[in-house]
Amino acid sequence: MQIIMLQVGWYAGGVYAEAPTENLMVEATGAWLQAVGEGSMESISPSLSKKARVWVEGQTRFNDNFNHWYQGMVRTAVGYSLSDRATIWAGYTWLPTQNLKFGTQHNGPYVAQQDVWPAFRYVLPTDYGNFMFRTMWETNFGLGQQVRERPRQMIKYTLPIGFDNKLSFITWDEVFVRVNNTDWGGRSGFDQNRGFAGFGWTFNSNVRTELGYMNQYLDDANHRNNYMYHLAMASVFVNF
Repeated sequence: MQIIMLQVGWYAGGVYAEAPTENLMVEATGAWLQAVGEGSMESISPSLSKKARVWVEGQTRFNDNFNHWYQGMVRTAVGYSLSDRATIWAGYTWLPTQNLKFGTQHNGPYVAQQDVWPAFRYVLPTDYGNFMFRTMWETNFGLGQQVRERPRQMIKYTLPIGFDNKLSFITWDEVFVRVNNTDWGGRSGFDQNRGFAGFGWTFNSNVRTELGYMNQYLDDANHRNNYMYHLAMASVFVNF
C-alpha cells in the first residue's frame, strides 16, 4: 500500500503544503479515538435551564499504519433544546497537529487550527431506526490571517438489532465543502467526505460506545490529488 504523508498541516482538511503535483490517489491507514460528553446544564447547577445544553469532546488520531500520533481535537459548545428533537449549538474547536515530513518518518512542524461554529441538530425517530441530521458551519483560523469558511453536513442512521436494543447497527456520512480560497486551506469546492459503518452498544441510559470503520476521502489544496484513509474508529458517549 502506498503511503504519502503531507509535510505541513493536517490531512483532515487543512494545510496541504508540499503535496505531490501529479494526479494521484493516495491511501493509508490509521485510527481515531473519541470521547464525547453531553448533557443538560441543569445537572451542573439547578439554577440553570433544563433546556440549556453543554457539549465537550476530545479526540486523538493516529496515521502511518497506527504508528504515529498526528492530531488531537478538543471541542466544546453550549446549546439550547428547541424541542426534544431539535438543538442549536455554538462552539469552538482546537486541532493541534504534527504530521510526518513528506517522504520521511520524521515529525514536521507543529501547527494548530482553531474553529468557531454554529450548528443545528435534528433527531428523527422512525419505525425503521433513528436518523440524526447535523449541520455545522465552521469558520477556520489556520496559518496567517486568512479565514476559511467550511460548512459540513452529517446524516447518521442507528438501527437497534438485538439484546434488548442494546446492540445497534450504525452508519453515517459527513461531507465538507470549502466556501472560499485560502493559501493554507486550499481552493474553494469539495473538501472531504467521511463515511462510517459499525456497531454500537448501550450500557445504560448514560453510557454507550461505537466501534467501526471510517473511510475518509479528501481533495488536496488544488483539487489535483485525492487521499483515502482507512481508519478504525472507537467512540464513547456519556450523557448527563
